[in-house]
Amino acid sequence: MSKNVKETFSGPAGTVTTPVPPVPAPAALRARVRGLGPSMTRSMHAVAEAVAEDPAGCAALTVSDLAARTGTSEATVVRTARLLGYSGYRDLRLALAALAAQQESGAAPAVTVDIAVDDSLADVVAKLAREEAQTLADTAAGLDAAALGSAVTALVGARRIEIYGVGASGLVAQDLAQKLSRIGLIAHAHHDPHLAVTNAVTLRPGDVAVAITHSGGTGDVIEPLRVAFERGATTLALTSRPNAPVVHYADLVLATSAARETQLRPAAMSSRTSQLLVVDCLFVGVAQQTYETAAPALAASYEALVPRRQTPVPTAKRNSTTR
Repeated sequence: MSKNVKETFSGPAGTVTTPVPPVPAPAALRARVRGLGPSMTRSMHAVAEAVAEDPAGCAALTVSDLAARTGTSEATVVRTARLLGYSGYRDLRLALAALAAQQESGAAPAVTVDIAVDDSLADVVAKLAREEAQTLADTAAGLDAAALGSAVTALVGARRIEIYGVGASGLVAQDLAQKLSRIGLIAHAHHDPHLAVTNAVTLRPGDVAVAITHSGGTGDVIEPLRVAFERGATTLALTSRPNAPVVHYADLVLATSAARETQLRPAAMSSRTSQLLVVDCLFVGVAQQTYETAAPALAASYEALVPRRQTPVPTAKRNSTTR
C-alpha cells in the first residue's frame, strides 16, 4: 500500500511521522479555512477569511497587496498559504483564480447558517437543510481520492479492523463497524477508552485501526490509535483538521468538513453528516473490491431479518374509562 508523504513530529511517544495533507482542490478552500480556523493566529485567520470570501479579488493581488489589504505581513500571507495546503502564495493565487472562475460559471455559493433563538421551526428546517447540503459538497470537494483508495485497499486486506470513537463520533464508528461486518469483514467499534487501548495492544501489521474524531484532539481516541501505530497496524484518521494531533499517528488521513457548532448546537449534525459520507464512501469502495463475497453476505443478512420485519404488530386499544 502506498503511503502519503510524511513529516517528522516529536511527541510524547517520541519521534513519529505524519502525513502532509494533499493540495486541496479550489472548491475545498472554504471548507479548509473553516476547519483550520481554530488553529490559526488572528493575523493568519484574517488572510484566510479574505481569500475565502473574495477569491477573485485576492487572485489579482500580489503578496504585498494582500498583506496590506488584511493588515498583516508578507510572511503571514505565505505561512497562511502553506497552512491551507499550498506550497506558497503563487499556488494559492492559482487556486483562487480557479475558484473565482467556478463561481462565475454559476456554481452555488457557500451558505453560512446562523440559527437564532427566535427563528421559526420552518426557518430552522430550511437553514439546517442548506447546511447539510453544503457540508456534503464541502466534504466531497476536500476528500483526497488517492488516500480514500489506499484506505479501501487497507480495509479489504485487513485481518482485523478496530474503530475508535467517543460521543457523537462513537455513533459513526458503530455505523462503520456494522456496515463492514455485514459484508463479512471482522470489524469492531470501541467507545470505552480503557477497552480501546487494551484492544489496540493486540494489533499487529496486517490489522487496521481507524480513529474518528471531528476535532482531531480527543485523547480517548488518539491514545488507542497511537498504540496501534506503534504496534505496526495500518492507521487511518477521519478528522476535520488536517494538522490535528491525531494525524501524527495516522498512515492515512481522510478529511471531513468542519461544522459550525454553536450554543444551540454543541454537537452539530453536519459534523456527523460529513463523517457518515466518508464512511459510506469507504464501505462502497470495500464492497466493490469484495463484491463476490460482499453481495452474498448482504443478501444473507437481509434474509435473516425478514422474519423480524414481518412480525405482526398487535392492534393498540385505548382504555375507554373516563379520566
